[in-house]
Amino acid sequence: MISTVLRSDSAERTEWLGELLGALLEPGHVVGLVGDLGAGKTCFVRGVARGARVDNSATVASPTFTLINEYPGPVPLAHIDLYRLGDPDELYEIGALEYYGSEFACLVEWFDRFAEAQPRDELLEIALRVTGDTSRELALVARGGRHEALLARFIEQAEASS
Repeated sequence: MISTVLRSDSAERTEWLGELLGALLEPGHVVGLVGDLGAGKTCFVRGVARGARVDNSATVASPTFTLINEYPGPVPLAHIDLYRLGDPDELYEIGALEYYGSEFACLVEWFDRFAEAQPRDELLEIALRVTGDTSRELALVARGGRHEALLARFIEQAEASS
């Protein structure tokens, strides 16, 4: 397990951090996003989509009502939102777990809602916390070899670009 904490002073920087991560994603990666309403989860995902070079026609928005949005690209993204789900069985009913370890890189908002039903041994978890009007703290924890390597590359790039 490796971890780091990053700070963002604006929505643009939060999106930029997402863009850095998106450029590094590969099929099968799972990124769990945790944070209160308005913490910047969807803002971060917009950056990830840009970094992953998803189809320009795709509008990245929170899948609160659709539950899952797919974005085509060199590495297709599955953007999953668990906010409205009532119990862990619904993860199976909506097919969310089928995306994990597939040809998609998965971005899961409200990942902590059903922690017991989520993969815990191979993932990158990002907790976004509001620290001011436009500032955020991002606490990143990677578990498993693939995701630890992903976070190490991300940290290198973030430090080199800062």
